[in-house]
Amino acid sequence: MPFTRLYTGGDGQSHIEEMDPSTHPTLQELQSATGISFSIAEPGHFSDWHTAPRRQYVITLSGEGEIGLADGSLHRFGPGHVSLVEDLTGQGHTTRVSSSVPRITATVRLEDQSPQG
Repeated sequence: MPFTRLYTGGDGQSHIEEMDPSTHPTLQELQSATGISFSIAEPGHFSDWHTAPRRQYVITLSGEGEIGLADGSLHRFGPGHVSLVEDLTGQGHTTRVSSSVPRITATVRLEDQSPQG
């Protein structure tokens, strides 16, 4: 299962780590959420440097998104990919729709709790 965590490291920069629910038991526990929203972004849509507004899961339903980090790396995520987004401070990341079709996502807002390091 494609699953990543986007978080702020001790250096104040956003980082990405691959996660596997079989080796992270807390991912298998029921988590409290406050709501879900859906969005559509057209091909080429770009969001410059930003942090997440809250802890949330972003699930790509169709299309492809590209996350850019300060280290110059780009990470592409397609349909079925789940991101736990926790980079609430620091420089943040960029987001671009890298597919030729719109990117449709479901965003699940998590209850307020501090991110796990």
